[in-house]
Amino acid sequence: MIWQPSHRAHTPARLLADRHYSRQKPGSPQFMPPGSCRVLVANNRKAVFGLSNPDPRFVGHEWAGAWICSIFRNENAGPLASDMIREALAIFQSPYGYGAPPALGCVTFVDPKKVRGVLVRGERVKGFCFMKAGFRLVGETKRRGLMAWQLLPNDMPAPRLMQVAA
Repeated sequence: MIWQPSHRAHTPARLLADRHYSRQKPGSPQFMPPGSCRVLVANNRKAVFGLSNPDPRFVGHEWAGAWICSIFRNENAGPLASDMIREALAIFQSPYGYGAPPALGCVTFVDPKKVRGVLVRGERVKGFCFMKAGFRLVGETKRRGLMAWQLLPNDMPAPRLMQVAA
């Protein structure tokens, strides 16, 4: 198991979040958006994964109702990033998380201006680790031009209970 439970103000997770390109106010005590969220930190403290479940009434993009991967930062935690993403999503379907995913599954947004991407067959793929985890590029946000990657419920990994050390 790669992950352990964390929260939106957990110092090791926050320090990782402070180094993520999307962080609006590094150093502020919380790093997740308002509302319901779940956070995992890697056992070796080199990665953080945060999932939010915003109220669709307050979402300004066309994937309202989906879980949102608000942050994934991996600083060479060890396993493949795609495996880390899939394990996190499996955990979020367990009692620690939200249970069954919504009809729109999970969406994450990548800023193509801030991500270098991975060269695949001569083309830069921005969001490569999400693509390898099974997400599909489904569009972009109207306001900021962020790339939207989506994983539908049928493509989700099976739920997995998180082993928490005593």
